[in-house]
Amino acid sequence: MAINKILKDLVDASHSVNDKDLTPGKSGNISCMFYEDGISKVAITKSGISKGMVGIDDIMIVDMGGNVLEGEGKPSSETFLHLEIYNKRKDINAVVHTHSPYASGFSMSGKELKRLEGFGKIENPYISLVKHSKPGSRELAKDTAEMMQDEDAVILKNHGVVATGPNLDEAILLAEFIEHIARIQFISYVLDLKSK
Repeated sequence: MAINKILKDLVDASHSVNDKDLTPGKSGNISCMFYEDGISKVAITKSGISKGMVGIDDIMIVDMGGNVLEGEGKPSSETFLHLEIYNKRKDINAVVHTHSPYASGFSMSGKELKRLEGFGKIENPYISLVKHSKPGSRELAKDTAEMMQDEDAVILKNHGVVATGPNLDEAILLAEFIEHIARIQFISYVLDLKSK
Protein backbone atom coordinates (compact mmCIF):
# COMPACT_ATOMS: atom_id res chain seq x y z
CA MET A 1 0.00 0.00 0.00
CA ALA A 2 1.36 3.43 -0.96
CA ILE A 3 2.44 5.61 1.95
CA ASN A 4 0.23 8.51 0.82
CA LYS A 5 -2.84 6.26 0.99
CA ILE A 6 -1.84 5.07 4.48
CA LEU A 7 -1.44 8.64 5.71
CA LYS A 8 -4.76 9.73 4.20
CA ASP A 9 -6.55 6.71 5.71
CA LEU A 10 -5.12 7.53 9.14
CA VAL A 11 -6.22 11.17 8.85
CA ASP A 12 -9.73 10.05 7.84
CA ALA A 13 -9.80 7.53 10.72
CA SER A 14 -8.75 10.24 13.20
CA HIS A 15 -11.56 12.52 12.04
CA SER A 16 -14.01 9.62 12.20
CA VAL A 17 -13.30 8.74 15.86
CA ASN A 18 -13.45 12.43 16.76
CA ASP A 19 -16.80 12.88 14.98
CA LYS A 20 -18.18 9.87 16.89
CA ASP A 21 -17.11 11.44 20.24
CA LEU A 22 -14.71 8.60 20.97
CA THR A 23 -11.66 10.83 21.54
CA PRO A 24 -12.61 14.06 23.34
CA GLY A 25 -10.09 16.87 23.69
CA LYS A 26 -6.62 15.69 22.69
CA SER A 27 -7.16 12.14 23.96
CA GLY A 28 -6.74 8.84 22.17
CA ASN A 29 -4.44 7.60 19.45
CA ILE A 30 -4.68 5.58 16.26
CA SER A 31 -2.17 3.56 14.28
CA CYS A 32 -1.81 1.17 11.41
CA MET A 33 1.01 -1.19 10.59
CA PHE A 34 2.33 -1.58 7.06
CA TYR A 35 5.31 -2.97 5.20
CA GLU A 36 7.67 -0.89 3.12
CA ASP A 37 10.73 -2.38 1.44
CA GLY A 38 10.17 -5.55 3.46
CA ILE A 39 10.29 -3.68 6.80
CA SER A 40 7.42 -3.44 9.30
CA LYS A 41 6.54 0.17 10.05
CA VAL A 42 3.76 1.86 12.01
CA ALA A 43 1.97 5.09 11.15
CA ILE A 44 0.63 6.67 14.35
CA THR A 45 -0.97 9.94 15.37
CA LYS A 46 1.24 12.60 16.90
CA SER A 47 1.08 13.36 20.61
CA GLY A 48 -1.03 16.24 21.94
CA ILE A 49 -3.42 16.95 19.07
CA SER A 50 -7.19 16.67 18.75
CA LYS A 51 -8.07 13.81 16.44
CA GLY A 52 -10.48 16.17 14.71
CA MET A 53 -7.57 18.39 13.70
CA VAL A 54 -5.16 15.70 12.50
CA GLY A 55 -3.61 16.35 9.10
CA ILE A 56 -0.99 14.46 7.11
CA ASP A 57 1.79 16.33 8.94
CA ASP A 58 0.42 15.02 12.26
CA ILE A 59 1.16 11.39 11.42
CA MET A 60 4.48 9.93 12.49
CA ILE A 61 6.15 6.84 11.06
CA VAL A 62 8.04 4.66 13.53
CA ASP A 63 9.82 1.33 13.32
CA MET A 64 8.94 -1.63 15.53
CA GLY A 65 11.35 -0.35 18.16
CA GLY A 66 9.57 3.00 18.41
CA ASN A 67 12.29 4.95 16.59
CA VAL A 68 10.93 7.85 14.53
CA LEU A 69 11.55 7.32 10.83
CA GLU A 70 9.43 10.15 9.42
CA GLY A 71 7.58 13.15 10.76
CA GLU A 72 8.28 16.05 13.07
CA GLY A 73 7.28 16.18 16.72
CA LYS A 74 6.56 13.34 19.14
CA PRO A 75 4.56 10.22 18.33
CA SER A 76 1.72 9.33 20.68
CA SER A 77 2.68 8.69 24.30
CA GLU A 78 1.06 5.26 23.85
CA THR A 79 3.27 4.26 20.90
CA PHE A 80 4.71 1.27 22.77
CA LEU A 81 1.21 0.01 23.60
CA HIS A 82 0.51 -0.14 19.85
CA LEU A 83 3.88 -1.74 19.06
CA GLU A 84 3.51 -4.41 21.74
CA ILE A 85 0.11 -5.38 20.32
CA TYR A 86 1.49 -5.62 16.77
CA ASN A 87 4.37 -7.76 18.04
CA LYS A 88 1.96 -10.16 19.82
CA ARG A 89 -0.71 -10.34 17.11
CA LYS A 90 0.40 -10.80 13.51
CA ASP A 91 -3.25 -10.69 12.33
CA ILE A 92 -3.73 -7.11 13.55
CA ASN A 93 -2.92 -4.14 11.32
CA ALA A 94 -4.78 -1.35 13.13
CA VAL A 95 -5.10 -0.20 16.75
CA VAL A 96 -7.53 2.44 18.03
CA HIS A 97 -7.26 3.71 21.61
CA THR A 98 -10.25 5.80 22.72
CA HIS A 99 -11.45 7.64 25.81
CA SER A 100 -15.14 7.35 24.95
CA PRO A 101 -17.39 8.46 27.84
CA TYR A 102 -19.56 5.44 28.59
CA ALA A 103 -16.88 2.78 28.17
CA SER A 104 -14.42 4.92 30.12
CA GLY A 105 -17.06 5.26 32.82
CA PHE A 106 -17.22 1.48 33.07
CA SER A 107 -13.42 1.40 33.29
CA MET A 108 -13.65 3.51 36.46
CA SER A 109 -16.79 2.04 38.00
CA GLY A 110 -15.77 -1.44 39.02
CA LYS A 111 -18.63 -2.82 36.90
CA GLU A 112 -17.83 -5.29 34.16
CA LEU A 113 -18.95 -4.54 30.62
CA LYS A 114 -20.90 -7.44 29.13
CA ARG A 115 -20.31 -8.45 25.55
CA LEU A 116 -23.44 -8.20 23.43
CA GLU A 117 -24.25 -9.66 20.04
CA GLY A 118 -23.39 -7.58 17.05
CA PHE A 119 -19.66 -7.90 16.58
CA GLY A 120 -18.52 -11.46 16.11
CA LYS A 121 -18.73 -14.59 18.21
CA ILE A 122 -19.05 -14.17 21.98
CA GLU A 123 -16.51 -16.40 23.72
CA ASN A 124 -15.89 -14.36 26.87
CA PRO A 125 -19.05 -12.96 28.54
CA TYR A 126 -17.27 -9.73 29.52
CA ILE A 127 -14.76 -7.43 27.84
CA SER A 128 -11.44 -8.06 29.56
CA LEU A 129 -10.11 -5.41 31.92
CA VAL A 130 -6.39 -4.58 31.93
CA LYS A 131 -5.09 -3.61 35.39
CA HIS A 132 -4.27 0.04 35.92
CA SER A 133 -0.79 1.27 35.08
CA LYS A 134 0.47 4.75 34.32
CA PRO A 135 -0.67 5.87 30.84
CA GLY A 136 2.21 5.68 28.38
CA SER A 137 4.19 3.26 30.54
CA ARG A 138 5.91 0.13 29.25
CA GLU A 139 4.04 -1.81 31.94
CA LEU A 140 0.70 -0.76 30.51
CA ALA A 141 1.91 -1.63 27.01
CA LYS A 142 3.02 -5.11 28.03
CA ASP A 143 -0.07 -5.87 30.14
CA THR A 144 -2.38 -4.74 27.34
CA ALA A 145 -0.61 -6.78 24.66
CA GLU A 146 -0.60 -9.83 26.93
CA MET A 147 -4.35 -9.51 27.53
CA MET A 148 -4.97 -9.04 23.80
CA GLN A 149 -3.45 -12.34 22.76
CA ASP A 150 -6.99 -13.76 22.66
CA GLU A 151 -9.03 -10.54 22.49
CA ASP A 152 -9.76 -7.93 19.83
CA ALA A 153 -10.64 -5.28 22.40
CA VAL A 154 -9.96 -4.56 26.06
CA ILE A 155 -10.80 -1.92 28.62
CA LEU A 156 -7.92 -0.22 30.39
CA LYS A 157 -8.82 0.28 34.06
CA ASN A 158 -9.43 3.95 34.89
CA HIS A 159 -8.41 4.87 31.36
CA GLY A 160 -10.27 3.88 28.19
CA VAL A 161 -10.61 1.31 25.41
CA VAL A 162 -8.22 -0.38 22.99
CA ALA A 163 -9.81 -1.90 19.89
CA THR A 164 -8.00 -3.64 17.06
CA GLY A 165 -8.67 -5.07 13.65
CA PRO A 166 -7.19 -6.22 10.36
CA ASN A 167 -7.69 -2.65 9.10
CA LEU A 168 -8.63 0.80 10.39
CA ASP A 169 -12.31 0.50 9.45
CA GLU A 170 -12.76 -2.70 11.48
CA ALA A 171 -10.87 -1.34 14.49
CA ILE A 172 -13.00 1.84 14.49
CA LEU A 173 -16.23 -0.15 14.13
CA LEU A 174 -15.23 -2.24 17.14
CA ALA A 175 -14.38 0.83 19.25
CA GLU A 176 -17.72 2.36 18.26
CA PHE A 177 -19.58 -0.85 19.10
CA ILE A 178 -17.97 -1.05 22.55
CA GLU A 179 -19.12 2.50 23.29
CA HIS A 180 -22.60 1.56 22.06
CA ILE A 181 -22.89 -1.47 24.35
CA ALA A 182 -21.53 0.56 27.26
CA ARG A 183 -24.25 3.16 26.67
CA ILE A 184 -26.94 0.45 26.51
CA GLN A 185 -25.76 -1.09 29.78
CA PHE A 186 -25.51 2.30 31.48
CA ILE A 187 -29.12 3.05 30.49
CA SER A 188 -30.14 -0.38 31.75
CA TYR A 189 -28.49 0.25 35.14
CA VAL A 190 -30.17 3.68 35.45
CA LEU A 191 -33.61 2.33 34.54
CA ASP A 192 -33.16 -0.56 36.94
CA LEU A 193 -32.30 1.86 39.77
CA LYS A 194 -35.29 4.06 38.99
CA SER A 195 -37.66 1.08 39.06
CA LYS A 196 -36.63 0.17 42.64
